[in-house]
Amino acid sequence: MALIVQKYGGTSMGSTERIAQVAKRVAKWARAGHQVVVVPSAMSGETNRLLGLAKELAPGRLTPDYYRELDMLASTGEQVSVGLLSIALQAEGQPAISYAGWQVPIRTTSAYTKARIESIDDAKVRADLNAGKVVIITGFQGIDEAGNITTLGRGGSDTSAVAVAAALKADECLIFTDVDGIYTTDPRVVPEARRMPSISFEEMLEMASLGSKVLQIRSVEFAGKYRVPVRVLSSFTPWDIDVALEAQSGTLITFEEDEQMEHAVVSGIAFNRDEAKISVFGVPDRPGIAYQILGAVADANVEVDVIIQNVSKDGKTDFSFTVPHPELARTMELLKDKVVPQLGAAGVVGDPRICKVSIVGIGMRSHAGVAAKMFRTLSEEGINIQMISTSEIKTSVVIDEKYMELAVRALHRAFELDMPATA
Repeated sequence: MALIVQKYGGTSMGSTERIAQVAKRVAKWARAGHQVVVVPSAMSGETNRLLGLAKELAPGRLTPDYYRELDMLASTGEQVSVGLLSIALQAEGQPAISYAGWQVPIRTTSAYTKARIESIDDAKVRADLNAGKVVIITGFQGIDEAGNITTLGRGGSDTSAVAVAAALKADECLIFTDVDGIYTTDPRVVPEARRMPSISFEEMLEMASLGSKVLQIRSVEFAGKYRVPVRVLSSFTPWDIDVALEAQSGTLITFEEDEQMEHAVVSGIAFNRDEAKISVFGVPDRPGIAYQILGAVADANVEVDVIIQNVSKDGKTDFSFTVPHPELARTMELLKDKVVPQLGAAGVVGDPRICKVSIVGIGMRSHAGVAAKMFRTLSEEGINIQMISTSEIKTSVVIDEKYMELAVRALHRAFELDMPATA
């Protein structure tokens, strides 16, 4: 008997019919002798609907009190899901009980809409599991020290599921979604993309951070920190598929770099349309200038990605970095009103029409010329590179958004990712 945490996304919970299918699948695992904890998302589109109501009532409002109420509002979507799933399981004859994050409790920081999990009390959950119940816990949310409901940000249910699995020392965390695993790239862009039976934790962390939407990056970080085995698989297969067969399907995120992985110099191509570039011009070139710019941005809780600083000329330099697309306007306003005047910089400009394309693979550690091959491939397609960022197992480039799909297809072909993996 194993302790399994299962997470189901919004599409999997998209209707009462879909919830009934999830209940049948969960009950199947419980009847096979496993202890099961389920972390479902809100029904598809529900969180956007709720946040849309808030925007109608208070467009443009950004006070701390407003964000607190947003969390109170957005958290209700998951509470609906856990209640319905528990009812559906009970209708299947499977004892089940649902909890909101604050009832467990899942303790978080007080950063509304972007809270981070600090601790999870597993006593109540273990008692219910030992009593033969399936336990269903709201994803995406928790409670802070002052007793306020908080949410974890987009994709937070993945993080909740892996965190719960870590707290319970679960044998595996199964992320059921609308795709059947991790692919070499998005099949909607490259139809020849292959599903990978396994991927290393390091590669998955890079893929998630670089734009792969299958798993939220914080969930991968949790998996790595607590060494939680995570498997991504589809909830759209027949619910009555044999448990042993289902347990081997999808893509396993592994912590072992086996020999077969070493054959793949590049394992996948990630891309992200959801970024914008900001350039601050005519910045005095003196020590601490990067901190003065990026420190102010960090204080505003805006995440910065790719960063470059040009060579100094006449004591001045240009400084460019990328931010999430939705944060462009707010960051530009901050820089124009405070940072640029303080620095005595010449000005600041934003470009919302960029994207980031990345190649990822642990094999890059031991192979020279991988980045050069990437740059040559893009050059042959007439694609100009605006910014470059590298790590031991990835190379990312910022390019014009209109060339994104062309770049992904060309790189996928150049690194032969459409070819079956060799032993």
